[in-house]
Amino acid sequence: MATLKFDWNSLYNELSGCTKCRLCEQRRNIVIADGDPHAGIMFIGEGPGREEDESGVPFVGAAGRLFNELLEEADLDRRNCYICNVVKCRPPQNRDPLPDEAEACLPYLRAQVALVHPKVIVCLGRIAARYVYDRDIQISRQRGCVKKAGAFYIIPTYHPAALLRRADLTNDFVADLIAAKKLFEKLESGEEILL
Repeated sequence: MATLKFDWNSLYNELSGCTKCRLCEQRRNIVIADGDPHAGIMFIGEGPGREEDESGVPFVGAAGRLFNELLEEADLDRRNCYICNVVKCRPPQNRDPLPDEAEACLPYLRAQVALVHPKVIVCLGRIAARYVYDRDIQISRQRGCVKKAGAFYIIPTYHPAALLRRADLTNDFVADLIAAKKLFEKLESGEEILL
């Protein structure tokens, strides 16, 4: 499927009335993104939860609050990153997005990537990593493994919600955030990246 050509206005206009999948039926708000639209680091999650659906902002619930704390620990400022999800509407009961729902939203995600044009993309969790990094990802084995795809460097890591259930994953998650920051800094300085 060819990437649809959007500018920011046309992307927001099309998303505001999107009915391409069943997720539109119960949403309160479309959750498009948060942060800097010119960021060098882009974070992609799977989809909005209840608090995100109410506010229209990604990563503001319990997992989002933890994410913010860990961004600070990694010396990253949320305002200088771009944060979005694979799907823009909340799946019922916070279930995983179904494949057809994700496929309906992927043109929008591709447009976001094209418009932001980050140097580093961090996939938060296996769902995001499945659609951006590798369809067959095993997040526990491949987290932190950098892959170059076109102009982008992609790093999969755990979803912040997983850390709420398993605090033992936190150190690995923070290490992945620090690795993303260092990779971005190397790219900004023109340093050669060897994978």
